[in-house]
Amino acid sequence: MAFEPIYKPGLFKDKVAIVTGGGTGIGCAIAEELAYGGAKVAIASRKMNRLIPAAKGLSRDHNAEVEPFTCNIREREDCDKLVDDVIAKWGQVDILVNNGGGQFPAPASAIRDKGWKAVIDTNLNGTWNMTQAVAQKSMLRRGGRIVSIVADMWRGFPTMVHTGAARAGVVNMSMSLAVEWASSNILINCVAPGTILSTGMNNYPPGTVDAAWQAIPLKRLGTSEQIAQVVAMLLSPAGDFITGETIKVDGGGSLWGDRWPIGNPSKPPEITIPPWPEERWPEFAVTDEEES
Repeated sequence: MAFEPIYKPGLFKDKVAIVTGGGTGIGCAIAEELAYGGAKVAIASRKMNRLIPAAKGLSRDHNAEVEPFTCNIREREDCDKLVDDVIAKWGQVDILVNNGGGQFPAPASAIRDKGWKAVIDTNLNGTWNMTQAVAQKSMLRRGGRIVSIVADMWRGFPTMVHTGAARAGVVNMSMSLAVEWASSNILINCVAPGTILSTGMNNYPPGTVDAAWQAIPLKRLGTSEQIAQVVAMLLSPAGDFITGETIKVDGGGSLWGDRWPIGNPSKPPEITIPPWPEERWPEFAVTDEEES
């Protein structure tokens, strides 16, 4: 989808932003909104080969400063170094978008300890690592905005129990920190995408897309750009009095419809999510869409 700006140029002028998982999909769309708005943007991921073309393209298209940084958000040392490197380059961090994360579909009874820990370490602990790092190193002194990308887990998350638990933890963490850090003028919110048609869908089994749109009242999937626009709103002056909230961008999916048909609890329904070979599960624990 072509970039179609709805905000004014210069909206984020003089701001410095970090976007984890910023090389593809939702993260790249968020980075583009920030770059178009005039921010200096650090996009971070484990794999530099995805970051370099994204940074070059965004810098060229929007005459912006977009720089790639490698970081594994599961490792606190990596997060501290990322924040230190951004401050060394640009002097501050005003915005953090916690988009890095990932998961894999599996029945709860079959998730191995390694797979559970990989998802929790990425989605929950990784978000905490980045959040505390930017707070301690910059925002507790000068304020800032933090937006974390979570998931549609409001009615539970069958076949995704690991990410449901992690994302729920991020929402509660954000609510708690919004109160604790309000006196430092740090505003902390979450955005919960529904099923988004983006590069991340390549990581899920056949049939997922068809099953997803049928359960959405609007009968269509969302786009990465729609998520990015909502994130930009929270980071803009329109979000100056919003903190501790979660905005659902899901076409009404969290209000109605069955995500998966109820069946044998020992495995997901084959018509919607065919079982994946167990040896491949660790590969899906961090997706290309939202990797860290």
